Amino acid sequence: MQADDLEKTAVKTSVVTIIINALLTVFKLLAGIFSMSYALISDAIHSASDVFSTIIVIIGVKISSKKADKRHPFGHERFECVAAILLAAVLFATGAWIGYSGIVSIINGSYKSLDYGNFSPAGIAALVAAAVSIVVKEGMFWYTIRAAKKVNSSALRADAWHHRSDALSSIGSLIGIIGAMCGVPILDPIACLVICAFIVKAAIQIFLDAIKKMTDEACDEGTEEEIRAFISSCEGVRKVDSLLTRKFGNRIYVIAEIACDCDLPLHVAHEYAEAVHNGIEESFPLVKHVTVHVNPYHTEADE
Repeated sequence: MQADDLEKTAVKTSVVTIIINALLTVFKLLAGIFSMSYALISDAIHSASDVFSTIIVIIGVKISSKKADKRHPFGHERFECVAAILLAAVLFATGAWIGYSGIVSIINGSYKSLDYGNFSPAGIAALVAAAVSIVVKEGMFWYTIRAAKKVNSSALRADAWHHRSDALSSIGSLIGIIGAMCGVPILDPIACLVICAFIVKAAIQIFLDAIKKMTDEACDEGTEEEIRAFISSCEGVRKVDSLLTRKFGNRIYVIAEIACDCDLPLHVAHEYAEAVHNGIEESFPLVKHVTVHVNPYHTEADE
């Protein structure tokens, strides 16, 4: 996946989600104020934070897509991880604020002012807003996660889960509204606490994933075995002495040591190594760079 493709896909996806989130925020905020639902107002604020987080994604992807330069000879891919970490911080702060508002509502008893009995217009408005939010945000999750998988973007993937956490928070709002309709208004601030838990959990997961990609974590065993098998199948390779991989943002670096026959001319051994190098980059799109070292192959009898 080329950097230009990553940037184009990310920007296109982000612009669409920003527009939808802005409209959804206004819709839920008005419905929350009209119905006096703290959970729905909190949900609207969460949607507003999605607009800000998506802007962070655009900036992060644009920087990470820049070509290598003198100061960053290995590229800028890790800036996307920085964007994901910032997004996790925004998400965590949003969840913490929503949880705080729910606790305050329970302590001061402000939730008691909710009255959706007999399916009042306010209650119906809040119910419809929450239901619409669940459908729209879940749709945005699938739209964004497909784009994230297409270009292997951790920032887009984080933004997708931000959308899903919003859908989950809307489910919490729906529970709170139904509770108020059934004469149990305390479910509204309790829903805020449930929303808080979902959002904070998502923030921690996004943060940990980004940290792993910034600390040279190795690829999963399945990917390494596929690369090892490919190298072993290459012409002239008698043995794979060692294979090291590390994640660099959303890309992979590979360091391999192969063993070739001792009596090969230098230029032939070099051609074998070059074939391994090019073959890995062509067969594994996520691999950005490969280093291949050739060792002399010795049989047990030689040793």
